[in-house]
Amino acid sequence: MVLLQPDPFLNELTSMFERSTETGSVWVTLKRSSLKSKVQRNKLKTAQQPIEYRCLIRATNAKKTISTSVGVKDHQRFQASYATILKAHMAALKKRERKDRKKAVEDKKESGSKKPKRA
Repeated sequence: MVLLQPDPFLNELTSMFERSTETGSVWVTLKRSSLKSKVQRNKLKTAQQPIEYRCLIRATNAKKTISTSVGVKDHQRFQASYATILKAHMAALKKRERKDRKKAVEDKKESGSKKPKRA
């Protein structure tokens, strides 16, 4: 796994999406992380020092895994760039087929009127 800076990560993520347009998938996971070991975190807790948490983002296409860590200050800018990339590469998703609401309501009314009444 390669820990990249946010901008090269976004560039590599874009190329991963482009390579997987015909076949394959890209998985992206986000989680909170302090990038410190459990022992270091416990030492900071006992010393009453605040722990700075960051957002750890990983992307994989089953062959290659890349990751980056984003701090609080860079989060808004990164999130905007990430959203732009996702919107650009989610063109292959199928739209959900929905029933027409008027037809669904009419079908319910028709099926409801055919039921025999109980005495």
